[in-house]
Amino acid sequence: MSKVIIAEKPSVAKNIADAINAKTRKDGYYEGPEYLVTWAFGHLLELFDSKDYDEKMAGWRMENFPFVPEAFQYKVKSDPVDRHKPDQGAQKQLMTIKTLIERADVDGVISACDYDREGQIIGDIILDYLKVGKPIERLLLNEWTPDEVASGLQKMVSNETMAPLKDAGISRQWADWIIGINLTSVATLKYQRGSGKALNIGRVLLPTLKIIYDRDIEIENFVREEYHKLTGTFKTPKGESYEGIYTVDGNDKFEDVKLLESVKEALTKKQGIVLDRMVEVKREYPPTLFNLSGLQGYVTSKQKGWTSDKVLKVAQALYEKKLITYPRTASMALEESLVEKTQKVLNVHKKGLPYEKEIEFHTHKRVFDNSKVESHSAIMPTYVVAKGLAGDEKVVYDAVRNRFLMQFMPVAEHEEMTLITVGVDTELSGQFISKGRRQLVEGWRQIEKIKSKEKELPQVEVNDIVDISKLKMETKGTSPPKKHTEKTLLRIMETCGKKFKNQKNQVKEKDDSEQVSDEDQDSDDDDSDDVDEGIDVNQSDDQEMIQSILSGFSIGTPATRAETITKLKRVGYIDVKGKSLYCTEMGRMLVELFPVKPLFDLEYTGRLEKTLSDIGKGEVLRTDFLEDIVAFTSAAVADIKGDDFHVIQDLEVSHAGSLGKCPSCGSDVIEGKKGFGCTNWKAGCKYVVWKEDKFLQALGVSPNKNTIMKLLETGEVFSNNFVNKKGTKFSAFLRYEKNEDNDYFSWKMRF
Repeated sequence: MSKVIIAEKPSVAKNIADAINAKTRKDGYYEGPEYLVTWAFGHLLELFDSKDYDEKMAGWRMENFPFVPEAFQYKVKSDPVDRHKPDQGAQKQLMTIKTLIERADVDGVISACDYDREGQIIGDIILDYLKVGKPIERLLLNEWTPDEVASGLQKMVSNETMAPLKDAGISRQWADWIIGINLTSVATLKYQRGSGKALNIGRVLLPTLKIIYDRDIEIENFVREEYHKLTGTFKTPKGESYEGIYTVDGNDKFEDVKLLESVKEALTKKQGIVLDRMVEVKREYPPTLFNLSGLQGYVTSKQKGWTSDKVLKVAQALYEKKLITYPRTASMALEESLVEKTQKVLNVHKKGLPYEKEIEFHTHKRVFDNSKVESHSAIMPTYVVAKGLAGDEKVVYDAVRNRFLMQFMPVAEHEEMTLITVGVDTELSGQFISKGRRQLVEGWRQIEKIKSKEKELPQVEVNDIVDISKLKMETKGTSPPKKHTEKTLLRIMETCGKKFKNQKNQVKEKDDSEQVSDEDQDSDDDDSDDVDEGIDVNQSDDQEMIQSILSGFSIGTPATRAETITKLKRVGYIDVKGKSLYCTEMGRMLVELFPVKPLFDLEYTGRLEKTLSDIGKGEVLRTDFLEDIVAFTSAAVADIKGDDFHVIQDLEVSHAGSLGKCPSCGSDVIEGKKGFGCTNWKAGCKYVVWKEDKFLQALGVSPNKNTIMKLLETGEVFSNNFVNKKGTKFSAFLRYEKNEDNDYFSWKMRF
């Protein structure tokens, strides 16, 4: 007898088939001696549209809302080109799965979709739709290497035990349908009648928009405050120089310029004396292992033109190639059961490195801690060594691999020196403070060649006399906070904006600060931040932040946050300049005028996501959650209907001609006479899809606006209508990727 294994994607099915020796490839599945391995394409099924339940819902009429079906139903997902038809590829694959399960020699089914709530329902919805009566088991894996597949098949659980996770996934899906269908329809009817554009309303979309809006308003309302500083330059008896900032009672910013002028006059042509010299040796642990948000923030801050959505897509591809573990994780530590496996992986990856002898395996709590893991451990490489990686995949893989290796390198050490210098024979109340840093042990820092910006101070002693060679007065001012980037936005989405006093990176990035001084603003212009440089051993890990992330109190999930940011750009609520995100006029007016204020509230959205997390743990009933969602939606529809505002319909999206963002440089892609191209072409960007593209013509298709929008949003497009040289139709995915040896793009096909 055999069992049918259902994977989430064809690439994962291939990995499983390779691991279990299912070598015979057939139409839609692999066959081996014990298992038949088939696959979905993500969601093969989707929820009914409202008109599928009731014909009167085919046309949007205000009196028909709110609308909630008595029982939710599923259908084969719609064709991406013609939504009135089912997707033929999905329909065919669904029938393949059904036929395999119903075979007489099959006595059971194994769901091998991703181990998260979305993966759970991808499998469960198919199995429910097909009314499978045979025993169903669940394969729960964090990676698809042969060893893990073989081991996982020996440790499967009954799919019935996954019911809470299924409930969480179903609750998320149904709640988003109820809120999205009702509020998008009613809001569009109310505020956009006649415009031909939908006003997209979503549970996750709006609070994310509000974060960007709040920062924009904070910047606009910022009032600059001027202050003055006095810097002294001192020369030691050995001819070395150092600088110090004049400080009184801990303050080095002065409103009274005359006070500093009198200090400068009193010290001119005078000498100073070293009043105190304080030296402290500090140890720095490496930054923690990546979760998805951390990886996205790190890469988008270092790589020009990258988006968090792109990072996720590349990480997912590496995962499917068995090179890294499951990327859609919220955890920043590893399960303690992975000690032996991790040591094996470390031994593989340290070989041949110039610092190989410094890498030593350990089981410290900073790396292995069950209390910091929810469902999936942090991202790490597998024992499969990547060969021939280049371009985007190398960027993400190196980030994951380097962060993993850092955990087992020596702790870095540096010496922090503070000098206090005062004028000789003066009655001044202030003193000059000089700070410097000297790296003693590079440790894990050498992996990415991280260098500190702080200068070393000369080796002077207390009571040394120094010359005051220069006194410089400067007038500075506070500067507004910086615009949000995808990195800072992801951090707030992950924790619902909670402020964590021990997070050093917030001091650097000024995520929540109201005012930033000129010199701080200048030092912020590069892409480094302290959280990527390490964590001082003298600061404790912020358990509140970790528990907030792991408890699910967040906006969206690791898997959906990037998609949310991408959708905000696509629907015209936000735009991007460089790495900075800002609200469009449409986005601003929506925040200011849309009457359903709880949808903009981070706390409200965080509670919803927390409840979904609790459903997945079996602590909250799905029915209770959905009752609350229906009640909220009914009240929201009533609020919109009774609203007096009618001005959102007059707004124009600032980049209405944009079809999406260029994957190369992040600029808008628009339609021209001969093709769909990047607006940044004058600066050298080569991204363009010609309307008479010869490759596409050979396949019997031509690009249109919808095709390009889908390509820019998801990275690939699917069609059942490609034609080969013999005139036979076939199905495939198409990607448009930058060439490795030049800046032009070429089509890549995936079956």
